[in-house]
Amino acid sequence: MANVTRFNPFEDSLDDLFRGFFVKPVAFENERPVQIKMDVKEDGNNYLVHAEIPGVKKEDIHVTIDGNQVAISAEVKRQSEEKQGERVLRSERYYGKVQRMFSLASEVDSAGSQARYSDGVLELTLPKKATVSSKRISVQ
Repeated sequence: MANVTRFNPFEDSLDDLFRGFFVKPVAFENERPVQIKMDVKEDGNNYLVHAEIPGVKKEDIHVTIDGNQVAISAEVKRQSEEKQGERVLRSERYYGKVQRMFSLASEVDSAGSQARYSDGVLELTLPKKATVSSKRISVQ
């Protein structure tokens, strides 16, 4: 004979509703995590990189070049506070490090590279390293 079990629709539904409720991070409406967004272009002898890093001082930006690997990192210090009288209504602080690494098709001449930071945009001019053509030698 078949087993009969009683079904309670509210027993599992409440567990599903509150599962993970207290462990999920709280996100504010207009706040997005800080990311480095960039465009990489290539002309004849250079790579041109435009990276958006808003709200960062140029002293806190570091660019590392190793062969064809380029790494951009920045120390982000964001702080905002809204006050009304003596009570703090909303306070948000974010401190952290953001980083972006990418590879290029050819090696970069790090000695001739240039970086400029203006209006939240980092502009890199990365000259390509001169390629040495292979030379064939005869065996005697």
